[in-house]
Parts: sequence; C-alpha cells; structure tokens
Amino acid sequence: MGDIDDALERADHEAFTREPPKSVQARVNFLMSKLKTTKAVAEVLGVTQRSVERYRKGERKHPPKAIADRIDAEVRSRWQPQVRKRRRRQAATSTGITVETRARFGYTAPIGTTDDPRMRRLTVHLPPQYADRLFRAQQQGVDDRQLRGIVAEGLQEIYFKDNGRRADDLEVEISDIDYFDVSF
Repeated sequence: MGDIDDALERADHEAFTREPPKSVQARVNFLMSKLKTTKAVAEVLGVTQRSVERYRKGERKHPPKAIADRIDAEVRSRWQPQVRKRRRRQAATSTGITVETRARFGYTAPIGTTDDPRMRRLTVHLPPQYADRLFRAQQQGVDDRQLRGIVAEGLQEIYFKDNGRRADDLEVEISDIDYFDVSF
C-alpha cells in the first residue's frame, strides 16, 4: 500500500457509525463471523488455528503487537462495509473529496517560467469526478504511482490552473509525499 491508499483507508474508518469490537476475543469472533472457519482466520492473521481457538475462548488475551495490529487491521477492513460504501458513493457522485498534503510538486511549463520541483502544503477540495476515479482505481488495485497521477491531475486542474482560468500549459507531477490525508 502507498500513501494515497493508506489515506483512503483512514478516511473510510472515519465513516464508522459504531466502533469496532475492542477485546481480542470479540475481534476474533467478529472475524470468525465473516470468514466462517478458524483455518481462514488463521491464514488471514498469519497464526495457527490453535491460536485462533485460544483467542476465541479468551484463553489468550494479549497477542504480540504485530499480531494484534493485524487483527485490528483485518477487523477494520471488514467493519461496516455498507456505511463505507454509502460514503464513497456520496463522495463520488455529489460531495467530492478534500485532499490535504505536503508534497514535492514538479511542473512542466512554458519556457521562461520556473519548473523546479518544490515542497508545497495544499488543502484542496476536488470535485466528485476525481473521487470517483480514485475509488475506481483503488478497487482495480492500481499502484500508488497511478493514484498519484489522478490526484496530481485534480490538483493541477482545480488549484494550479484554477479551473482553466490560468496556466493553460502547466503539467503537474507529485514526486515526494511528506504526508497525505483525504476526507470525504
């Protein structure tokens, strides 16, 4: 996963209307309800079936940090899928997304203008068509470079070109991302 993929996942988690289960036992039981077998849960978590059984019964309450983090990530990725889908659909059709980033932007511009890449901190609201393109690309499993291209194009059109009111020949590229956050 890359910076943009991670940011989209974090934004999904902000949509939750209820918190996911807290205890390890409750989390593993939730995974069991989704995956149906201890073998499937064990494969997803990278532990033995016996460990899954111990977590389910409450015999083992404190897994190692790496396994606890995996349990948390797997629960969150399966928690409230309808709520997340509804929020994404709303962003892709009507509200759009807000991108906040500190990144190095490079430019291809007409001769006589500066094209040196430099760090900028931007908070820009992108219209629904860019949200839709981002969500579709993420679902198709494209790499972070292609997701950056979609975001760069959106920032280019909305922020740098001001919806076609200036800098017609400007091409924007994102190279180094210091941080990247999305809300929708």
